[in-house]
Amino acid sequence: MTTKSNTKYALITGATSGFGYEFCKLFAADGYNLVMVARSEERLQEVSGEIITQYGVEVLPLAADLFLSETAEGIYETVKSHGVIVNVLVNDAGQGEHGLFVETDLQRDLDIIQLNITSLVSLTKFFLKDMVARNEGRILQVASLLAVYPTPLMAVYAASKAFVLAFTESLIRELKDTNVSMTALLPGASDTDFFHKAGSEDSYVYQKTNLSDPEQVAKDGYEALMKGERKIVSGLKNKMQAAMANVLPDSALAGLMEKQMKPSEEIKKEGAEHQASREERDMIQAASNSFEGRDLKNEERTDFDESLR
Repeated sequence: MTTKSNTKYALITGATSGFGYEFCKLFAADGYNLVMVARSEERLQEVSGEIITQYGVEVLPLAADLFLSETAEGIYETVKSHGVIVNVLVNDAGQGEHGLFVETDLQRDLDIIQLNITSLVSLTKFFLKDMVARNEGRILQVASLLAVYPTPLMAVYAASKAFVLAFTESLIRELKDTNVSMTALLPGASDTDFFHKAGSEDSYVYQKTNLSDPEQVAKDGYEALMKGERKIVSGLKNKMQAAMANVLPDSALAGLMEKQMKPSEEIKKEGAEHQASREERDMIQAASNSFEGRDLKNEERTDFDESLR
């Protein structure tokens, strides 16, 4: 298919599954070319090929590990070297870890802070400076409904998303005299691979509640971004829950969230039904299986484990 001539680009992290994948489709459908950022080169090539074939846009796939402190600047320099001007930045990549803080691995906690906060801040800094200089651009920061709740058993993740929300709301004020807009998206529990990566597939919230559709969440975020809205909570149920945070004391909210995060007595769901998220999980599992029974050197095993985080 012949590519479209639109020169506008959207850069999307976490682009191969969940919300990120749906954002790619939405932007491509509107004629935006894409810079797709994700960790797996193989998965990126597969998904970017689908996008090019279906929508006829240009795609720059960047395999990059945002758990590393130097990656954000590397992405920025690579984009510049290709002569691409990023008109829209979508900071979607993020992970969590389920469990008592005193029992979770410290390095994993720090990795989550690096991914959810430090890399997001860095990408925002690099691309926002260019947007302000041009006096044009949009940024969507994917936070979480947990940004407004103290959340036992997901403490570092919830705190990282509270940072994203506060950071975004502060920058919105700083940008008030420019033509650059920033929007915070607060999704609730959704049908993505997040719970698997966080080790919380047995939680009550995952097993017993109706999970949001990633396609609808992305659509809500996309429309809010394009309207220049400051913040969007996706879904009526989630809007009601967000409103509770303004009424109930923190101790009560923490108690409610602890119940949501505790293991469910009944396990029905075994993985995301969202197709792109399921395909990525299957690919990761296949890669994991390919290492079974092999006598790996320590550094090879470490590299493989890092690729699955």
